[in-house]
Amino acid sequence: MGKVTGFLEVDRQDRRYRPASDRIRNFREFIVPLPEQVIKDQASRCMECGIPFCHDMKGLKGCPVNNQIPDWNDLVYRGEWEQASRDLHSTNNFPEFTGRICPAPCEASCTLNIVDSPVTIKSIECSIVDKAWDNGWIKPQINQNKTNKKIGIIGSGPAGLAAAQQLARAGHDVIIYEKNKKMGGLLRYGIPDFKMEKTHIDRRLEQLSAEGVQFQCGVELGVDIEINDMIKEHDALILACGAEKPRDLDIEGRNADGIHFAMDFLPQQNRRVGKETLEGLKEITADGKHVVVIGGGDTGSDCIGTSIRQGALSVTQLEIMPAPPEREDKMLTWPNWPLKMRTSSSQEEGADREFSVLTTSFGVENGKISSLNCIRVNEKFEKIENSDFVIKADLVLLAMGFVSPITDRIFEDTEVSLDKRGNVLADDKSYKTSLDKLWVAGDMRRGQSLVVWAIREGRQVAKSVDKALMGYSSLAD
Repeated sequence: MGKVTGFLEVDRQDRRYRPASDRIRNFREFIVPLPEQVIKDQASRCMECGIPFCHDMKGLKGCPVNNQIPDWNDLVYRGEWEQASRDLHSTNNFPEFTGRICPAPCEASCTLNIVDSPVTIKSIECSIVDKAWDNGWIKPQINQNKTNKKIGIIGSGPAGLAAAQQLARAGHDVIIYEKNKKMGGLLRYGIPDFKMEKTHIDRRLEQLSAEGVQFQCGVELGVDIEINDMIKEHDALILACGAEKPRDLDIEGRNADGIHFAMDFLPQQNRRVGKETLEGLKEITADGKHVVVIGGGDTGSDCIGTSIRQGALSVTQLEIMPAPPEREDKMLTWPNWPLKMRTSSSQEEGADREFSVLTTSFGVENGKISSLNCIRVNEKFEKIENSDFVIKADLVLLAMGFVSPITDRIFEDTEVSLDKRGNVLADDKSYKTSLDKLWVAGDMRRGQSLVVWAIREGRQVAKSVDKALMGYSSLAD
């Protein structure tokens, strides 16, 4: 695929960022796209691998949505951009999302990653779909043969949107129910605009609407509607509500003013950018404050970038895990996703990172957070004697991950089987729950995961529902 000797002749070149001093002044995307010829050159580096590990083929680690990466790399190299777009969309409903916010496990599993020079798959993917939008190649795919089957989808994140689009294209009547004022779920309210501007969601919603998908916002399951009523009203119901229950830190001083979960903080800024009101919400801002983020993952990184843009005086990120190695052992990890030191764009913008740190209590003055009392720990998370220290803090953001979906109100009067972690129980073949006419997909089934996995599960649950209702399905996985 690509040019046979491309990987020998062309060095890896990826997208770059606008300078931090410039990008932190606003919430706009700051990745600088590569010129078309550079993208074609990068695509030429794709090797004719005997086994393309960038796929997720038969358990091999790579792209969860089974993107036909070598195929569209070859098409881009040859200048066949429109066909590359068709190929890309055949497995991924929303490549402009994954091309911006996916961590790119495909690149980690690329054969050229053995020498730390993988093909720039994520950048090529994003270039294909952006070019497709610019040239008007992405159009609604409307099925005129309606089945008269009514399908409800609860949640409009990537899993719900992918399922809705697939089912609408199969001819079903699809309604998405969303508790927020606008559609998009985690994509709209969890991902900062500087990582993905919401215009990308809006134009996909226009496409879905043209394909027949209906939207109902401001409707929360277990509050405004009951699950048993929804099951009666629809031929099939899909739960795609995400995993929203955050991991808490139950230590002394936890109830002090100024300690918040990340997902109480991040959506507020997204609503400001989207010109939504914060009516009924206690406003949380990092402006003029010393901010401490507890948790070293992507959500914590998003808190850092948002805090810096809001005008924080300082931002410190604490992680209980030890610092990972600067470089992975390729022979031990490849083609799997490696554990190694990664520095996000937000961390580059001015955060202090501390590893192997346990917060033992919060310092409180007049009911407000004033500091964190911390101690160093070893690899077994045992406290290291005489390693105590204190960090000043005016705002603490808890970004330690999510433990499960919030199901208490949803299943209050209904028995649905859950797994040991509190996720809705269903396998990854049928996605069928223990309740008749009820399916589940995305983080609500698998737990906290990536957007690319949500899209995959949305596509697969759509095929399962289509087959259950019609006896067969022509939908792709």
